[in-house]
Amino acid sequence: MKVASQIVLLFKDKDGFAAAISEGLNSNPSSGFRRLEESLELPLDGYGVKGQKACGDFVHFVDNQGNYEVSLLLLEKYEPPILACALNEVLANITKGASASLPAFIVPFTGASKLKWEPKALPPNKGQVKLYSILIGPGTNSSKITSRTEMAPASFHIQYEPLACFIHLARVLKLPTSVVFGHQASEDELQALYQIGDLLANITGLCFLKEKVSWNPMEMSKDSKEPWRALYG
Repeated sequence: MKVASQIVLLFKDKDGFAAAISEGLNSNPSSGFRRLEESLELPLDGYGVKGQKACGDFVHFVDNQGNYEVSLLLLEKYEPPILACALNEVLANITKGASASLPAFIVPFTGASKLKWEPKALPPNKGQVKLYSILIGPGTNSSKITSRTEMAPASFHIQYEPLACFIHLARVLKLPTSVVFGHQASEDELQALYQIGDLLANITGLCFLKEKVSWNPMEMSKDSKEPWRALYG
């Protein structure tokens, strides 16, 4: 599986965040990158899961020499236990072709319902969006991320099953990973997306075009519970 050294991993969801980020990220006019799209389908028979595949869509940004500079991967949403099988199969296919070094994963998300903060750890945002990061594995201490985000407090918990499962696998596999998310009031969801998009553009060398983003976030209830969350900590 051919991918770039930087992979922006997004989970398709009913809130449309993944599609909005994919629409907004475009090649910088000065770079000459072209956009290449392809589908991903990987059978899960090896896990005893018959008739199901790990599916998603790649968007690659390719330079004039045919080198893959940045890859966006939008994965379909799966429920446990299929979720862990699908994620593991995708990561196995991405990393098995890596020779000198593993690709670096950048995983953005937003949404107050996907996080649980201890009251003392929740800083007053005073109407402003704050970006936080979680760094996993070797080679993730990028100044482009650390200079524009704060480290996530240890007392917060992820309540979004696909991301929690991915973080668990990233730690086990020691994948270079930067998880980036915003803390904001619910009415500032769009502003959080814009700031995350700008950060991704700065990290990857792409540009983020706000005028191409069409997004109407649908918040899940903060009281909603996702099963199997305890498996991933």
